Amino acid sequence: MAGHAYIGSFTSAGGRGLTTAAVDPRTGALTTLGDTAVVPNPSFLALSSDGRTLYAVSENEPEGAVAAFSLADPAAPAPLGAPVPVGGGAPTHLCVHRDHLITANYAAPGSISVVSLGPGGAPGALRSVLRHEGEGPNRARQEAPHAHAVVPDPSGRWLLTVDLGTDSVRVCELPADGGELEIERELGLRSGVGPRHLTFHPSGGHAYVVNELDSVVTVCGWDAEKGSLRPLSETRVLPEGTEAENYPSEVVVSPDGTFVWVANRGHDSIAVLALDESGERLELIATVPCGGHWPRHLTLDPTGKRLYAANERSGDVTWFDVDPADGIPRLAGSLPLPAVSCVLFD
Repeated sequence: MAGHAYIGSFTSAGGRGLTTAAVDPRTGALTTLGDTAVVPNPSFLALSSDGRTLYAVSENEPEGAVAAFSLADPAAPAPLGAPVPVGGGAPTHLCVHRDHLITANYAAPGSISVVSLGPGGAPGALRSVLRHEGEGPNRARQEAPHAHAVVPDPSGRWLLTVDLGTDSVRVCELPADGGELEIERELGLRSGVGPRHLTFHPSGGHAYVVNELDSVVTVCGWDAEKGSLRPLSETRVLPEGTEAENYPSEVVVSPDGTFVWVANRGHDSIAVLALDESGERLELIATVPCGGHWPRHLTLDPTGKRLYAANERSGDVTWFDVDPADGIPRLAGSLPLPAVSCVLFD
């Protein structure tokens, strides 16, 4: 039986809102089943831990929101109540953590919002807003904090918030007793790199931060007991000598921890990087055309054998078969969808 993909987009740029597609298990091809535009700009999506509820940000300014959809019928997501304001502008990312929705709000001053989940998984009250502080050297992009991602660590204890405006990753903890989200530590990355997103190695001992303003991935060691992150190495995601204006957007690690892929906006490519056995060093081995323009998001399907790119400006989702021997993605198909921003599988 075919699975499902949920595709977010920017309705303000002509997107269809939330699109549901069937996934051919043999080829990975996507076939559109329907759209719903009841939530403006559902640019990033997440699933509940039981897979029964789909969550979306509503990336608006000056006030963003979160929304929920029941997946009782996976082919037809149904809204669960009205969107809930998050107390911050332009939420770009969200996750589910300890029965709460957590959003990263990009608009200055960047912040992290915590929204309680009610019965049936619907978002309830806004619990707290944690405002970041600081700035970076790039006056056009780092004049203030710009939170861009919030990711639970593999242990489930910590939240890591990635801030493009302050060149930092903050390690936070959400108290179980109902207290506010607290910053435990802050890791400063190299000045001006503009960290955007973060993902973990399958072993849980390393994290990989993709940096939007300097086209590099920073490898960090992660100590889950202490909630401690430390930078170890940097690797460029463009071939040597490339001068294209480029803004990397997403980083993905293979299930076996041998390859890392990065979406390059501007260069319009997928960077293929090989990991050494320690997980601490990356080597750029290839860049492959993304099949469109401005790949905002990149993700693996549940089998780990295919990559999907949401190409925002060309308006399409492309998919690739990945060679397990060399990690090279090979274009296998495309689905036209305007202003796409995120792909998520059930």
